[in-house]
Formats: sequence, structure tokens, C-alpha cells
Amino acid sequence: MTEHFDAIVVGAGPSGNAAAYCLAKAGLSVLQIERGEYAGSKNVQGAILYADALERIIPDFREDAPLERHIVEQRFWMLDDQGHMGGHYRSDSFNEEKPNRYTIIRAQFDRWFSAKVREAGALVVYETTVTSLIRDNHGKVCGVRTDREDGDVYADVVIMADGVNALVASRSGLKTEVRPEHVALAVKEMHFLPEDVIQSRFNIGEEEGVVIEAMGSVSVGMVGTAFLYTNRESIAVGIGCLVSDFAEAQVRPSFLLDRFKAHPSIRPLLAGSEVKEYAAHLIPEGGLKAVPQLYGDGWMIVGDAAQFVNAAHREGSNLAMTSGRLAAETVIEAKTRNQPLTARTLAAYKAALEKSFVLKDLHKYRRLPDVLHGNKHFFTEYPRLFSQAAQTMLRVDGVDKRTKEKQVRKAFQASRRVTGLIGDVFNIARAWR
Repeated sequence: MTEHFDAIVVGAGPSGNAAAYCLAKAGLSVLQIERGEYAGSKNVQGAILYADALERIIPDFREDAPLERHIVEQRFWMLDDQGHMGGHYRSDSFNEEKPNRYTIIRAQFDRWFSAKVREAGALVVYETTVTSLIRDNHGKVCGVRTDREDGDVYADVVIMADGVNALVASRSGLKTEVRPEHVALAVKEMHFLPEDVIQSRFNIGEEEGVVIEAMGSVSVGMVGTAFLYTNRESIAVGIGCLVSDFAEAQVRPSFLLDRFKAHPSIRPLLAGSEVKEYAAHLIPEGGLKAVPQLYGDGWMIVGDAAQFVNAAHREGSNLAMTSGRLAAETVIEAKTRNQPLTARTLAAYKAALEKSFVLKDLHKYRRLPDVLHGNKHFFTEYPRLFSQAAQTMLRVDGVDKRTKEKQVRKAFQASRRVTGLIGDVFNIARAWR
């Protein structure tokens, strides 16, 4: 290949598709390269789609996108071995004309999004791996080298959207390899049930869905969370913990997933289901401190490759699509002004991210990864203590309530002491500022 494009996008996930679509829609010549057999071929599992981010790119996406259920209820559970306590929020206001969140099946959604990219005019090439970046005599990135014969392709800018490992940027010396404490390994299963059973079991209507997020004893002392959410005819269930913790604890991810599925609060929700799919994938969890250099002469990084995941709120696809869109808009603006796509010009990409919720939210929670990793009792002691407190206060056994309150206080003080409790409150408050 000796072709030259306005832009090359590496990867066909949400961030890469967002960038390629916006660029092609603006009339630029775009080549998108995906190593999978098709977009989404590496993603069999379900996921959450945040509508606002996609609506800013494809306003009418609801007309034909493969959506499962819109979410009307969010549950937050803290688990010990026997039960859970927590809260939930459910509102009929989520049954709006244009719902805010949906469950999706990534394989179906990514293929749909990729089709939209092709309709917009981009050339999409599958089953092709980008092995390195090509630079000109001045060091500016000017293309990519692929594993195809005569596979060098040139462009004014390369947008790297190749996932959490960011192999192209890493191999090219633009970022360091992902550290084990900055990435989680998540495992998921898809449990299939009749649609009416799901609706009855979760008390939802035909189009409605529920999300459950859980933490506590199921992660056996490691930093991690579990989740469950409803699709149309299946339930996605999974758990993820930091890779560094898996290495230290020598615990298999499948063990954690089986433990979560067998929990008394989860087991009834999955009863009678048929497991048809299993997947494992990495999720960026390092927060702001793990974000690499985002742009340079002729290149930008978006999505998971840029570590854009808000672990505090379990948000990823919205940050991915927004970063892809902002990268594309930066290129489009520069092209409109006939500006060279140098680091000086592409700095507008980071400026746009700083004005958006992407970097604002990552900055807000910048301390949280270190707080959680350094205080693992949040995943062990507190779930046990809160469950014990609930048991004490709810059990009617002839003991007066004042005595019960003293028992609860003594249990917390015995476990964490007053200074520990004050320190924990301070650390969490500081991490969420």
C-alpha cells in the first residue's frame, strides 16, 4: 500500500468508531484498521451504553442501534458471605422518550457502529494488525506499518484507539506499558433466560432494565467490584479486580466469579439460566495518574488506550466515545484552518478534554485508586461490620435498642478503633473531592 489518508484510526471499539465516524462525516479521507475479524469480534459480553455521548455523534441512533434494555433501576450492594445491604434508586422518569442508559451486547453494537462508519465514507480494513508507527525525517508520525504485504499506509494524523494495552503507542515509545496496579482483569458470563422470566424476577417492564453493582467479601480482600445487569433475554454477570492483586493473592478470576454467582443474594437471580458465553478483558483503573501523553506530532490517543475510565462510577463507553469525538473535532478544525497536525495544533485535543467531563471527572477522583489500594479493609471489614450492624438492629430478641447500639459501636471500634474510623472517613471524603 502507498495510499495517503487525512487520518488513520487504529481500532474499531467505541472510541475508534466515534473518531472515524466524525472524521468521515466531515468529508475527510479516513482509514480505520481493526485486527479482529470484524468490529466487536473480541467482545462477546454485554456492556452499558451511555446515550448522551453517542447522541452527540449520531443523534438518531435509537432508530436502528441494537439496544437491549434501558435502565430504570440502579442497585448498590455491600456483601458479606451471607447477605447484603445497600441501597437502590428506581424512577419512572427513566422511562422517558429518549432514555439515558441502555444495556447492549458489544459484539452486536460494535458491528452496528462500524457499519455507520462505513456509511459515512471511511475505509475499514479488518484482520489487520498495526505493528508500528512510521515517522518522517523530522520525527513526525506520518503513517502506520501493518502486518500485510506492502502494508505501509500514510496519513496526516494517526489516532490510536487500540484498547487498554495501547500496543501501538507502547511499541512506538509514546507511552509506558500498563502497570498491574493500574488495570483490572474482569471476567463475565452471559446467563440466558426467557424474557418474561427476567422481567418477573427483576420486577421490570418489557423494555426496562436493572443494574446491580456490588463490593465486599466476594473479592476476598482484593480491590474490585462485581456486577449484574439485565439484557433482553440474558443476564450479564461478572467481577473484576486489580491485576496486581490477582498476582499477589494467586486467586483465579473464575473462582471469584463462581463465588459471586453462588452468593445467597445473587444465586436466586440466576436460577435456571443457561450459560452460553464467557469472556475476560482488561479495564483501565489507574485514574488520572495513569493517563499518558495524549498527543504529539501527528498522533493522538483515545479511549481505553488513554486510560479513560471512571472507575468510581463504572463509566467507560461514554469517556471512550467522547474522547474519540473530541480528537476528530480537533483534526477537523485544524484541517479547516489548513494547519499542520503538529503537537502544537493537536494540543487543542487535550484542552477540549479538560473542558469536558472526561478529565474533570478523572481529576475529581484522582486520589481514589491509591486510597482503595492502600485501604483494603473497605472491601473486607466494612461489609462485615455493616452487615453485623443490620443483623443486630433488625433482629427482635428482647434486647433493648440502646444496648444494641452500644454493641454496634463496640464492634466498629474493636475492628478499626476511633482513630481508624476517623482516618477512613477522612480518606474517603478526600478521595471524592
